[in-house]
Amino acid sequence: MSAVIEQKKQIVTEIADKLKASQSTVVVDYRGLSVAEVTELRKQLRDAGVEFKVYKNSMSRRAAEAAELSGLNDSLTGPNAIAFSTEDVIAPAKILNDFAKKHEALEIKAGVIEGNVATADEIKALAELPSREGLLSMLLSVLQAPIRNLALATKAVADQKEEQGA
Repeated sequence: MSAVIEQKKQIVTEIADKLKASQSTVVVDYRGLSVAEVTELRKQLRDAGVEFKVYKNSMSRRAAEAAELSGLNDSLTGPNAIAFSTEDVIAPAKILNDFAKKHEALEIKAGVIEGNVATADEIKALAELPSREGLLSMLLSVLQAPIRNLALATKAVADQKEEQGA
């Protein structure tokens, strides 16, 4: 009997550690998805470096309390799967949101973004943000615009001086 309790305590500790260590965590209801669809979803998440696991709700609730995220407990009802990402904040939200658009059976319930409990709407809003690479390219184009405009203005002045001199 005590061996079973010890094993459960280890699982609760494992979940709590993942909740604390992850940049973002998303809780989804996967009821109604076929095995092939779940396999496809797991592959997409794994390719992005996101861990996707199913845990018992009672253990997940205890782990959420241990990680001081008790606001997550309201969402831990019914069959749930949890996606943990330690590297990218946006990746799990984006992949799960895109998958949910194609497969209505997948429902985003809640999540944790950098240590703060988030609603399903906040997770979906996060999913609509561009990826890190997209944001960096936008920043780069904003930084290049003044230099490009200066170069064009300098060229226009040089062309004008050349016309006047000719």
